[in-house]
Amino acid sequence: MTARLRNPQVSARIGALIVQVAAARGAEPQRLMLDAGFDARWLNDPEARMPLTVEERLWARAAEVTCDPLFGLHAAEAIRPGAFDVLDYAVRTAPDLRTALQRLARYNRLVHDLAGFEIVPHGDAVRIEHRFGGSAIRPCRQAAEFTLASLVVVASQMGGQPVPASAVEFAHPLGGEPAAYRSVFGVTPRFDAPVSCLVLAARVLDRPVPAADPALSRIVTAHAEQLLAAHPPVQESIAAQVRRQLAENIAKGPMTLNLVARRLHLSERSLQRRLDDEGTCFADLVDQVRRELALRYIADERLALGEVAYLLGFAEPSPFHRAFKRWTGTTPAAARRARH
Repeated sequence: MTARLRNPQVSARIGALIVQVAAARGAEPQRLMLDAGFDARWLNDPEARMPLTVEERLWARAAEVTCDPLFGLHAAEAIRPGAFDVLDYAVRTAPDLRTALQRLARYNRLVHDLAGFEIVPHGDAVRIEHRFGGSAIRPCRQAAEFTLASLVVVASQMGGQPVPASAVEFAHPLGGEPAAYRSVFGVTPRFDAPVSCLVLAARVLDRPVPAADPALSRIVTAHAEQLLAAHPPVQESIAAQVRRQLAENIAKGPMTLNLVARRLHLSERSLQRRLDDEGTCFADLVDQVRRELALRYIADERLALGEVAYLLGFAEPSPFHRAFKRWTGTTPAAARRARH
């Protein structure tokens, strides 16, 4: 079984946008809301929140009734300033795109209990990774595509010029024509990746925002901080906590169950029991984290394959090569050549 947090909530503004875009494409809004369990009273309530399950049903049903398998991708193009209230204004009043991203990562909890962004420097680029941080579940395909596309759309609106992606990766299979993705991102995404992410050139993030308003920015971010304090984070699953410990420390040496348990202030037995309750085990999590990191490191040609093995906590390259072939069906060297 997959661990799932109790009743995660998201802003009903997301649902209102889905309904609005679907209606503009010919869907009957009342039927769509009824089918998904979306309360019509939420449409005009900026404070309303809805269950994550309702958001997922809305995305799926909207794609179905509009006959658009890429509904989430196209919905991002309909975003206008103010769509997500305080979060939106905090992002759009930033002095540059880098600060805007940092604010998005900090304040996204205002609209979603689980979804988060991790901004990872990657040479002369920056990876913006999108995942559900407090749960083993993943965003649904429509939501993931909407989210990454919205980053490009909003950044282009803010800067007054197109912001092409250097690369895009999705953790789900291809859902439509590659040309549709290229029209939004400027590149064809890679699918079935370990995590959904958008890669932007670092120089792009330093572009100033022409309409930046420092005075308004201070007011909006102060209000965002107040709201953030009123929305404490959803408690992470124990599996997510273990994954984070592994990802942050695996390159420093062997990560044993005992070591991770001590870092989490638990006994080995308690940690094993709690992981078992969530339907997983320590060995599986180590394997998952190593696989995700391996695919990321393989893409970075500045890292020798021996270095990759070391960064993943393998004592020597041969166990890494065997593990990589088990994960992917190919060797690390072949996987790197295939990216060209």
